[in-house]
Amino acid sequence: MNSPVVIPDHVRLKSAPLGGERLALLQKTIERNRFLPVPPQEENFVGDGDYLAIGTEFLGHFVDLGGLREDERVLDIGCGIGRMAVPLTQYLDPEDGQYTGLDPAPAGIHWSAQHIGSVYPNFRFMHLDIANELYNPNGRIRGTDLSLPFDSGSFDFAIMTSVVTHLPANEIEPYFREISRLLEPGGRLFVSAFIMEPESQRNADLTPRIRFHRSPEGPSWHADKAAPLAAVAFDDGFLDTTLHRTGFDVALKKLGHWRGQTGSRHYQDFFVAVKSSRGQGA
Repeated sequence: MNSPVVIPDHVRLKSAPLGGERLALLQKTIERNRFLPVPPQEENFVGDGDYLAIGTEFLGHFVDLGGLREDERVLDIGCGIGRMAVPLTQYLDPEDGQYTGLDPAPAGIHWSAQHIGSVYPNFRFMHLDIANELYNPNGRIRGTDLSLPFDSGSFDFAIMTSVVTHLPANEIEPYFREISRLLEPGGRLFVSAFIMEPESQRNADLTPRIRFHRSPEGPSWHADKAAPLAAVAFDDGFLDTTLHRTGFDVALKKLGHWRGQTGSRHYQDFFVAVKSSRGQGA
């Protein structure tokens, strides 16, 4: 599925997001801006690759695929050390746009608040003491009991990049349900994931960068049996069904090139889900 996200007419944007050429120019300008904050490499715990380049790439996906507007209220679940936030400082309107980042790792929240939030007052960062055996094993909040300290309908756009790739299956629905509650009807959730669709499992010609092994009970697949949450994939259809059950309509599903499939511009698989009027999480 490679069509762009379709926003329902009743929530049609007042002004369209940036067109292709303007968006590309903005991305190039951000990557060349040597004054933007970038954490020292030894403090960057959010993965390999160029910090600013990857964040800038995702800004393009949020705008191009998710229809993110400059005046929207953004919730970034698992914001890490601000990799998505830094490029967004150059896109979100300082008066009308807002950003809230949450993460279980206090070091990332501290750095982001000090180097991003102190300069951009419409950006705030909050420590979420949720238990995760990989990032916060002693967290006091269980993932199945997720409850965020915001009113219903507080956000227009939610981000979960490289989050469900580190969650057990039984925590996916609580996350989606709580995000559904926090989004306005018509709000969008952008998710990156690893999807084990049957065709790629059968195709011996594909050479994935990560090799997953299915857990006996499913629907999870793990790359490292010794550290299951280091990289988690799910049976095709699991995330789609869970999104629908929690009040979302899947507007876009695009496969990435992690599985060896050519022709994709992004590594992980992408979903853009729109909160429907039937949103059960509201």
